[in-house]
Amino acid sequence: MGYKEIFLRAVPSLARSGVSRDPSAAVRSQRPRWRGRERGHVPCGLICHPDKEHILYPLGCTVVIQELDSKQQTFLHGHTNNVSCVVVSRNGLYVASGQVTFMGFKADIILWDFQRKELLARLSLHKGKIEGLAFSANSLYLLSLGGQDDGSVVVWHIDKREAVCGSPASACSAGSATVVVCSSCRDEMFVTAGNGTIRVWELDLANRKIHPTECQTGQLRRVIMCVKVADDDNYFCVGTSSGDILKLNTNNKLMTDYRPQKEKFSLGVTALLLLKTGDVIVGTGGGIVALCKGSNYKVMKKIQVQGAVTSLTHRGQGHQFFVGTNECQIYRVNYTAFKEELIAACHNEAVHDIVFAWGTSDLFATCSKNDIRVWYTPENKELLRIVIPNVICHAIDFMRDGKSIISAWNDGKIRAFMPESGRLKYVINHAHSLGVTAIAATSDCKRIISGGGEGQVRVWEIHERIHKLGEILKEHLSAVSCIKIKKDNQECVTASLDRTCIIWDIVRFIRKQMILANTLFKCVCYHPEEYQIITSGTDRRIGYWEVFDGSVIRELEGSTSGSINGMDITSDGAYFVTGGDDRLVKLWDYNEGAVTHTGVGHSGNISRLKICPANKYIVSVSADGAILLWKYPDSH
Repeated sequence: MGYKEIFLRAVPSLARSGVSRDPSAAVRSQRPRWRGRERGHVPCGLICHPDKEHILYPLGCTVVIQELDSKQQTFLHGHTNNVSCVVVSRNGLYVASGQVTFMGFKADIILWDFQRKELLARLSLHKGKIEGLAFSANSLYLLSLGGQDDGSVVVWHIDKREAVCGSPASACSAGSATVVVCSSCRDEMFVTAGNGTIRVWELDLANRKIHPTECQTGQLRRVIMCVKVADDDNYFCVGTSSGDILKLNTNNKLMTDYRPQKEKFSLGVTALLLLKTGDVIVGTGGGIVALCKGSNYKVMKKIQVQGAVTSLTHRGQGHQFFVGTNECQIYRVNYTAFKEELIAACHNEAVHDIVFAWGTSDLFATCSKNDIRVWYTPENKELLRIVIPNVICHAIDFMRDGKSIISAWNDGKIRAFMPESGRLKYVINHAHSLGVTAIAATSDCKRIISGGGEGQVRVWEIHERIHKLGEILKEHLSAVSCIKIKKDNQECVTASLDRTCIIWDIVRFIRKQMILANTLFKCVCYHPEEYQIITSGTDRRIGYWEVFDGSVIRELEGSTSGSINGMDITSDGAYFVTGGDDRLVKLWDYNEGAVTHTGVGHSGNISRLKICPANKYIVSVSADGAILLWKYPDSH
C-alpha cells in the first residue's frame, strides 16, 4: 500500500483498447480525483518537492506526484514490484525510486526526470531490495543501499548513468545498514546507519573507491531508524529504536551527546527534522510529533497523530511541514501554531468491497480490515469512518432506504451501522460459522441475504426492532463469494468457490438452477433485463448464462493472466467492467463481447469495482489498499 498512504487517487479516463502503452512511461492525471495512499511503512516515503508545490510518495509499484493546491496527480509507472524507497534531488530535477523483488533477483533503481515525468535510466546492481537512496548535495551522484540480503552500498554517477564504485555497507561484526543520507555540502561524503552501525564515507573518485570510518558511540549500542545531517555538515543526528537521539561530530566521527537520557520517546524515534534555529522536530513510533529545544531536547510542543510516524518533510524553508504515518494519514502542520490538519487518509490494508449508495454517484463506501469508510466524490474526501478493531469486513451494502449500511465480517457477525453517524444499529451474532463472506439487501429493505465461509446462504428478516433468521439454503460446499438479488426480490444468484453458481427462489426457498464450471466463481451480475447473468472467476473467462435454464450462451477470454475478481454492469446493460489479478480495468461491450477501453493504474490485484449510477465514474479497489476513481468514457 509504496507509502500506502493511499488516498483515493486520480487517474485519467480509460485508454482505448488496442492502443499500446509503454509500461515504463508515466501516466498523467487529467482530473483531480482521489488518491491511493503510499504504503505508510516506507520510511521517509513522503517527500515535499523543493518547488513547494508537489508532494511525492510511493504507492505499490508506482510513484505518485501530487500538486498540493489542485490535487492533480501524475503516476510514474516502471517498477515490477512494490516501491521500497523514493528520493528527490535538492535541485528538484531528479526523482529516484527503488523496489523490492524476489530473493536472488536484481532489484531496479529508476531515475526519473521530474519536469517531464519520464524514465531516464534503470540502474541494476542490488539484489532483493533497495533499502535506501540519497542524492548528493549537488546532484552529481546517487547513493543506493541494498537490503539485508544484498548488504552493499553503491555510488552512481547521474550524468553517466553508471556505477562508480561500491562496498559492503557495514562491518561483518555489525548488523545490516538500513539508512543512507548524503552530506549537506559535499558531494563526496555520506552516512550509512542501521543495527549497531554508523559509518561516515568518503568517495575517492580518482581511484573509484569509497572509504568508511566507523563512528564511536562508546558503550551505547543502538538500532538506528533515521539520520539527519546539519546544513553546515558539522554534525548529524540519528534517531534510535530505543527512543533517544544521538548527536555525532562529522569531523572526528565521535558521539558528542545523546538525549533524552531519562524520559525517552515511546516506540522509538522514527523521523527527524533539523531546523535552522537549532530546534528539532521528532516523530515517534507512538504517533507523537514533538518540537524539541536545546541540547537536552526538551519537548516544548507536541501533537498526537494516528499511527507511527514514518515521514517528516519540510515545505521549503518556511512555515509548514508534512507528517506521514503507517496508518495511511498525511497531516499538514504549521510551525508556529503546531496544530495538525489531516489532508489525506485511506485504508492501510487490502480493500475488499465497494458499493455506491442507491441512486447517487456522490456517495460510496469501501471496506477493509478494521474499518468501513464512506467517501464523498464531489469534494474527494472521507465523510465517515467506522472502526471495528481486529476483524476483517469482507462485503458491504447500502440499504435502499438509506437508513443503514450492512456489513459482513470474518468473526461471523453481520453488523448494521447508521450511515450518517456510523453508530452501530444492530448486530446479528453467529450469522455464519466460518465468517460472513458476502451480503446483499432486498430493495424493500425487509430481508438480508448473506453467504458464509462454510457455503451456506441465509435469509434474514429485518424489522424495526427485531431481526431473525428466515431460512437456510444449503447447496454450496465452499465459501460464497458474491450475491445479487433480482429487482422483484423473489430470486437471487450466489457465486461460490465450489465451482457453482446457484439461482435461488427466495420465496419458496428452493434452488431453481445450478451453473457448473471449472472455475472458482468470484463474481456474478444480472443483466438489467434479468434474463441473463454474467460470471467470472479463476479460469479468467467471462461466462454468459441463461437464467431460465442455466445454459451457457457464450464465453469470453477475460484476462490473459490471473483471476477476474470483480465485475459490474451499466444500468442499461450495454457495457460492463471487469478487474482482477492482471491489475487492469476493462470496459466491455456487452453484446459484442469486446473490450472497448482499458485502464492501467493499479499496483495490486483488483478485488472489486463498481460503475456509479449515473455512469460518471468507475471506482476500483485493490489488495494494495488503493481506491481508484476513473472517468467513465464519454463516448464508445
